[in-house]
Amino acid sequence: MTTHSSFLPSYDFAGFEQYIKLMHNDRWLVASTNLGIFGGLFILICLAIGIVLAIFLDQRIRQEGFIRTVYLYPMALSMIVTGVVWKWLLNPSLGLEKLMHDWGWTSFSFDWLVNSQMVVYTLVIAAVWQASGFVMALFLAGLRGIDPAIISAARVDGAGLPTIYLRIVLPALRPVYFSAVMVLAHIAIKSFDLVTAMTAGGPGYASDLPALFMYSTTFTRGQMGLGAASAMLMLGAVLALLVPYLYSELREKRHA
Repeated sequence: MTTHSSFLPSYDFAGFEQYIKLMHNDRWLVASTNLGIFGGLFILICLAIGIVLAIFLDQRIRQEGFIRTVYLYPMALSMIVTGVVWKWLLNPSLGLEKLMHDWGWTSFSFDWLVNSQMVVYTLVIAAVWQASGFVMALFLAGLRGIDPAIISAARVDGAGLPTIYLRIVLPALRPVYFSAVMVLAHIAIKSFDLVTAMTAGGPGYASDLPALFMYSTTFTRGQMGLGAASAMLMLGAVLALLVPYLYSELREKRHA
């Protein structure tokens, strides 16, 4: 952002001043660190759960349609609903901890939602619950697109099912991995409604993410220049993911 603007627009050229201020802002540094933790765990856990569920459903089990619907159902909910529900579940005075105490397990403690060191991991739990079914659907579609003759040939050669998936099937799904990571990373970077509904960035700003930082800085504190600088960095992060993806897709179509 090239302006000294606070709440009212001011178009005086300020160079990189706002970006320098942003890099020295403690709250932005916490939000950026949280994004690294949240985004990394969110992507890795969603991929792991999605792949396992996809392989499970790929065995042509009974009631596959029902089970697939159950796994995909969280994607039909908005992040606001997901955040509110998990806020209730993880609230020490209302949710899981209280339930365990009511059942007589008084030593049980799960206070992550109010623990500044652990609160960011509650966001991971809620986000994974909602998005892992989507990843499962992507990989299941990819698995169903594998030529059955390849699997049959591997079985004839004596390969077991785990070996077939680890050595043949999953490596062939590279485009699916790429697409899943792009989508999940995009969700992580722009996460605003989940953290707003679940923690509002608290305790303090321990669970702040860049999207919430940008909104509160711009519209609550009236620091439009600083908020715009953070928005530009978020845009840069999205473009850093999107441009390689588009390049890869266009190159594959060109060589097809």
